[in-house]
This record gives sequence, C-alpha cells and structure tokens, in this order.
Amino acid sequence: MLVVFPLGLLLMAVVFDLIALVLGSGYWSGIAYYLIGAGVIGGLAAAVFGLIDWLAIPSNTRAKKVGLLHGAGNIVVLALFTVSCLMRRGSPENPGIAAMLIGVAGMGLALITSWLGGELVDRLGVGVDTGAHLNAPNSLSGRPASDFSTTRR
Repeated sequence: MLVVFPLGLLLMAVVFDLIALVLGSGYWSGIAYYLIGAGVIGGLAAAVFGLIDWLAIPSNTRAKKVGLLHGAGNIVVLALFTVSCLMRRGSPENPGIAAMLIGVAGMGLALITSWLGGELVDRLGVGVDTGAHLNAPNSLSGRPASDFSTTRR
C-alpha cells in the first residue's frame, strides 16, 4: 500500500492538470497541487522501506542492480514532482505549463520505475520469497525466471 497510494496520487495530479487544460479551469490544478504534496510525502515513506529491502539484497545479483535503478529513478520522480509543487506554491490554480510538464515528465519516469519495481517483486521475488532467484533474466527476454544458465551479470 505504501507504493500504490503515492503513485496513484501523482498520476491523478497529472490527470487533473490535463483536465484543467481542457476545461480551462484552475480548480483542477488546485487539487493537483495537494495531490502532489500528498504523493511526495507518501513516496518518501515508501522509500524508507524500499531502502531497507534493497540493503538486504545480496551484492552482485541482478536484483541489486534493478533495485538501484528502481530506487534512483524514484528519487528523480519525487524530485521532479517536488519541483512542480514548489513552482505551484504561489498560485496552485494557475501553475503554468512548465510545472505541468515537469509533472508529466515525472509520471513518464514513474511508469518505468514502476515496471522495475514489478520486476523486483514479481520476477525476482524480492521482499516476497526468501528463496527468490535474484539473478532471474529480464521478463522481456522471453526466458523463464528459472533460467539460471544464461543469466548475464
């Protein structure tokens, strides 16, 4: 739950900004401002537990590398949304196109980091199964997760 709430809040902020652009109503961008604030706070809480999980992953595994990309990418996502939120502070109902575009960029990166998080949990079993195969091949490779022999390091 620590992951889905911040992600949902940030996604809805971008959606509300798009609604504001279409309808020409700053009301929706005002709501987006508060959604971004809540999403960033929730994302910071999720990051604490993500760091704890990442520190427990053995070194020299694919999971450790994917986890690093996932975590670093999410830090950038939170930074982008924080900048967008700060740009809106003076006038949440009229954030300007730059603040909105930064949010869209943050959401684009969040889609990638979400896939990496899914890779960690679903494919590599991090935080789910103590017997996880931490060097399972990428899910896009077409190889089964049990393929130990051809995993690249």
